[in-house]
Amino acid sequence: MRADEGMWLMMLVKRLNGKDLQKQGLRLTAEEIYSVNNSSLKDAIVQFNGGCTAEVVSKEGLLFTNHHCGYDAIAALSTPEKNYLKDGFFAMNNKEELPAKNLYVRFLVRMDDVTARINGKLNPQMSADERRAVIDAEYKAIQKENSENGKYTVVVKDFFSGNEFYYFVYQDYKDVRLVGTPTESIGKFGGDTDNWEWPRHTGDFSVFRIYGDANGNPAEYSLNNVPLKPKYHLPVSMKGVKPGDFTMIMGYPGRTNRYLTSYGINQLVTKDYIGWVDASKSAMDVMKKYMDKDTQIRLDYASQYASVANYWKNRAGTIESVNKNGTVADKQKVEAKFQEWANLAENKATYGNVLSEIEAYYKLIADRNLERNYATQFQRNAKYAVLPYRIGAALKSYIEQNEAGKAAMKARLLAGVEASYDGFHPVVEKDMLQTLLSLYKNKVPFDYQLPVMKYSNPAELANQADASIFSTKESLLKFIENPSLAVLENDPLYKFSGIMVAEAMMFGDKYVKADDQFAKNTRLYFDGLRKSMPEKEFYPDANSTMRVTFGKVDRLPIRKDRQYYGVKDNFYTDMKGMVAKYKKGDAEFDLPQRLLDLYKKKDFGPYKDKKGYMPVNFLSDNDITGGNSGSPILNGNGELIGLAFDGNSEALSGDIVFEKQWQKTINLDVRFLLWIMDKYHGAGYLLNEMTIRK
Repeated sequence: MRADEGMWLMMLVKRLNGKDLQKQGLRLTAEEIYSVNNSSLKDAIVQFNGGCTAEVVSKEGLLFTNHHCGYDAIAALSTPEKNYLKDGFFAMNNKEELPAKNLYVRFLVRMDDVTARINGKLNPQMSADERRAVIDAEYKAIQKENSENGKYTVVVKDFFSGNEFYYFVYQDYKDVRLVGTPTESIGKFGGDTDNWEWPRHTGDFSVFRIYGDANGNPAEYSLNNVPLKPKYHLPVSMKGVKPGDFTMIMGYPGRTNRYLTSYGINQLVTKDYIGWVDASKSAMDVMKKYMDKDTQIRLDYASQYASVANYWKNRAGTIESVNKNGTVADKQKVEAKFQEWANLAENKATYGNVLSEIEAYYKLIADRNLERNYATQFQRNAKYAVLPYRIGAALKSYIEQNEAGKAAMKARLLAGVEASYDGFHPVVEKDMLQTLLSLYKNKVPFDYQLPVMKYSNPAELANQADASIFSTKESLLKFIENPSLAVLENDPLYKFSGIMVAEAMMFGDKYVKADDQFAKNTRLYFDGLRKSMPEKEFYPDANSTMRVTFGKVDRLPIRKDRQYYGVKDNFYTDMKGMVAKYKKGDAEFDLPQRLLDLYKKKDFGPYKDKKGYMPVNFLSDNDITGGNSGSPILNGNGELIGLAFDGNSEALSGDIVFEKQWQKTINLDVRFLLWIMDKYHGAGYLLNEMTIRK
């Protein structure tokens, strides 16, 4: 095993060579990292709102995560008058902390292996439907056995392409409050220009707090709730870092596909990601046109824009990295070894045709997938395309009720409308509908277009939105007061949305048998890989379950096309570089005057490095992906030294292949985080509840 490669399941840490990890600098036992019966590091790590990671850093339930992870919650709490996103915010006491709407954190209680249980009820002769039915039944049984009547959330997931199964028991807390966020110009410094790039100078953090009832149990928001007393909180190290220092990252990486074949990778970079990049950029252009003109629109679409922009740059960079790094050729070498083993007499019947059938599958679905990517971005970004379908079913049910039934449904229906139209701007949505539908019609091969999209006039459909009951929240609320089935069924957006969803399902049905056979071949391919390489320790792909990855503080080679602002040892950045990038009034590189003044005075307090500079970011060679944003990066003693927040452009193919030379994690140095909290925002009192080691 290479220490820097692999996102390891918590209960699998014991399988790794502990002596090697100790030589590299780990000072903790496997039990101190993950334990069911005793407090351990895993008790300080939470999944943050389903898509990021955060860590508990105090005995009072204080949380650190990335600024971009808290972005949606911060934007939702902001108004043009109190713009916390732009101006920053720190509560000076518990009473000033702001309840974040629809935000939750998830603690891992325990996990277990149920591979033998589920595989024992499967056999190779089963059809895909029979296999799914058995697995679904076992999933439901496992969830019921471990939920303790709803106290816990239980999730069962497959691993290693469906060859193994594990379940996870979680406890969710829904009262999470914003404690602080730096000004946007610090938290998002560098914007889209610096995203995925090094050198980086971004203060990417935000601070929240978990609340529970008086007994420490999860509870809905209440003034009576109290800060959570966690089972464990991370100590914070002020000692700084240097190349070669042992590092460990724990978190919830979202999705990798490290065992994808060369045929799959070729499909991604020539079809799938092309559509994704193209449609994402068009959506971004629409949003930005209106965000630049109106502060309220900017706040309402800030999170959506940031998410789309992040993936747009990631997918574009992945295409470039795959081509530049020779990823397809490397995969073909692995496949050649597999095929040599598969052709052996004892293996040929089961494994001999697996790769050729996988190749044939990708040829079959090439343009299907292109259509799906343009369609997906259309549905994700054009709210007029999906809202009518999502709300329409509830409206139809409401209309069909008697008066008593309507009265029982009404409050829930109105709440759904309020949530759906939160931050909704018709002028943006009309433009988005027309732009993305036009793009779909122009870029998807004619024979693969959904009929309703193929024969719709984008401009005409967008103009019809004005007359739709779904045009605005007000028009829909008016309809609910005087509902009519005929009006609903003849609504242009309702008809378009419903037909689009139905056709997409029918379109997908054409490929069910091919998809099922592909899933079987994928299982067989991975099974064969393990058997053909018994000397190799395989780690599971990321799938939003808690993982730990080991590495070290590391450098990137100096690039001639980059400016390093005096830093000659390329593993860190400092405030000198941050200030050097400063452009007054620039949307990406502006800085607050107060920060510039503190820098000019060199007022760094105890947070500066022993060499005298104020650190901002640093590099490590840990293996991470999306979902790891906000994850703690720890030293060998399990002390917090920073927050992981990004990867680097040289290795954007990292989700499908580990690029040993190039793959790095960009981390926020915890000393800069503390300095901003204390010196810039004046919230040093929060440090008193932390365990800080100097």
